[in-house]
Amino acid sequence: MSSSSSPGPTPPPPGYPDLGPEPVTEVRIIAAPAVPTAVVRAAGVRMSSIAGLFDAAFGQAFPELFARGITPAGPPFALYTRLTEGPDAVADVEIGFPLGERLAAPLAAVPAHDEPGAGDAPGAGDGPAGDGLRIVPSELPAGDIAVMSHVGGYDALGEAWGRLMAGIGGSGRAPGMPFWECYVTEPRPDMDPATLRTDLYCPTRQPDDAA
Repeated sequence: MSSSSSPGPTPPPPGYPDLGPEPVTEVRIIAAPAVPTAVVRAAGVRMSSIAGLFDAAFGQAFPELFARGITPAGPPFALYTRLTEGPDAVADVEIGFPLGERLAAPLAAVPAHDEPGAGDAPGAGDGPAGDGLRIVPSELPAGDIAVMSHVGGYDALGEAWGRLMAGIGGSGRAPGMPFWECYVTEPRPDMDPATLRTDLYCPTRQPDDAA
């Protein structure tokens, strides 16, 4: 009923998954193409220690990718294929960058140094923790994707995701998987967290479609 009166998906902005220079302040649904990516894939990561995986991926693995002449086509992202709830939440996640063309082959594992939290990511690099970080080809999925920007600290991302989910429901649709967030603003130690921009993305489906 509500889905028949809601507007259909709009074309993606030029340069997608880049959503443009200005934050997207209201939930918008776009008909998005698939986008090739290069990612570090990890399974069963404890959310309480996921920062260590981010530090290892961006501090060790991706500099190796860039040193081989492969350049990202947009800001970094984290894509979640599974996320449990509760204080002991764990996730299956891909951390990486969009690319202009598909990565030809996986990159050999980059040794994981002893950084705080880096060993707390079981499944990192498709192997046991400590075996290194392996960069593999993947993609952001095509489909009717709900998008919205969050401007502010990462500690308020949960509330922003709640607003996105409410917007999806208000459009007569249901959220799907996987979902991802794009870190548009590169964080720096001296910056004001209130200026951070994170773009949120979630596939949508009609409620009577198979989940």
